[in-house]
Amino acid sequence: MFVLAELKDNVRIAPDHFNLKLIDAVRDEIDRKLANKVLLNVGLCIALKEIVSLKDSTILPGDGASHTEVLFRYVVFRPRLGTIMTGKIRNCSREGVHVTLGFFDDILIPQAALQHPSRFDEAEQAWVWEYPLEDGAKHDLFMDVGEPIKFRVTREIFEETSPIGPPKAENQTAQNASTSAAAAAAAGAQEVKTPYKIIGAINESGLGVLSWWDQQNKEDDPEGKKGDDTTDYENDEDGEGACEE
Repeated sequence: MFVLAELKDNVRIAPDHFNLKLIDAVRDEIDRKLANKVLLNVGLCIALKEIVSLKDSTILPGDGASHTEVLFRYVVFRPRLGTIMTGKIRNCSREGVHVTLGFFDDILIPQAALQHPSRFDEAEQAWVWEYPLEDGAKHDLFMDVGEPIKFRVTREIFEETSPIGPPKAENQTAQNASTSAAAAAAAGAQEVKTPYKIIGAINESGLGVLSWWDQQNKEDDPEGKKGDDTTDYENDEDGEGACEE
């Protein structure tokens, strides 16, 4: 779920931080730039692990700050494909079930990856698994907001969100500028991109809302004889939560 990414950057240290040790100032600046940010094709940056090397600092003409090339390792959230994780249902829509891990919200379980057959209940704004019973009837199992849910990571999507091109020249009248600004704001609101999104699936036995399987286990084992051998897969399918390169 968490990996170590080796990165290189040219770190700028402002003159008002010259009173700090160079390594401390570099650490602060790296965390300021990267913590809780998504790097394209790398993942969500969590925390600085270690600084591998520092090259000589230079001061460029016309700039009183120092510039130092730094090689470092950063803890990044990027689960492997196939990893089994546990989160909570944030909300449901016709698109599917939206899941949060607390520190990361952009997880979607699309309609096609839900248990079959499932339907979207407009009144409850929740997906419902129509669980088949032995007598041919169906029992509705709701995917309610806040419920813990176990899912498998099936895909990841990175989007480039950097600005493209300079802003248009401001050579219009005040009225035209106001109209243009309103249109640009509306277009910007429609074109908001998610830099990193995880796609999951629950259409396998044992996956889905945890209370479904807890209830089934109690029905299958009313005396609680099997309850001691369960395995926690909250971090990943191998039970590993440590960082790895």
